[in-house]
Amino acid sequence: MMKEIGGIKFYDFEEILEEHYGKIGTPKRDKFEHSVDESVRAYKLGEAVKKARLAQNLTQEQLGEKVGVKKAQISRVEKGRCMSLTTISRIFRAMSIPLTIEIGNMDKLAMW
Repeated sequence: MMKEIGGIKFYDFEEILEEHYGKIGTPKRDKFEHSVDESVRAYKLGEAVKKARLAQNLTQEQLGEKVGVKKAQISRVEKGRCMSLTTISRIFRAMSIPLTIEIGNMDKLAMW
């Protein structure tokens, strides 16, 4: 609910979201929420790559050499940008990190 204090209007975050993206459940809002969720997942995956790289005492340049990409690409991945399954799998392979995908409730598929 908008509040006015000292002649300045203050809006809560939900009001701003509704104004720009609509109410929860509308197509525009759902698209925005989905976009935010994807960005958060990409950021978390990037942080995991960075943590694994640092645990192996590798620089971005060294990891890039192992993967076959430039340092800038590793930097973008760690920031949660420009991620493809191919690049992520190459990075995980280069650092000997196993990757499994859960299928259903009990089945798992090893990527390599």
